[in-house]
Amino acid sequence: MAIKNNLIQEKSFDFALSIISLFKRLQEEREYIISKQILRSATSIGANVEEAIAGQSRKDFINKLSISLKEARETRYWLRLLQESELTSIDVSEYQKEALEIVNILSAIVKTTKSRS
Repeated sequence: MAIKNNLIQEKSFDFALSIISLFKRLQEEREYIISKQILRSATSIGANVEEAIAGQSRKDFINKLSISLKEARETRYWLRLLQESELTSIDVSEYQKEALEIVNILSAIVKTTKSRS
């Protein structure tokens, strides 16, 4: 099942790339714990989107996108924690906005797909 125009596929991939850059910057500032959590969850979003696209059934598609949604929500949590804890001087508000946009897109896709079942 293909995602219309692959918007979420592109957004999640671009987001992963930007998070990799953030991860490198955080490592330079010696922030190792939360940065690894963010890297893991943020890159998992796109990986699960890719698996969803190759899903063998509607149920499989919804399942993989739901996992992607959970990872996006987790990423938002880690970014918020990083911002509020002041462990770094890096402003992560743009990353937070992008993560929220991804959460909203994934939520809409999952909801729409479920309603068509």
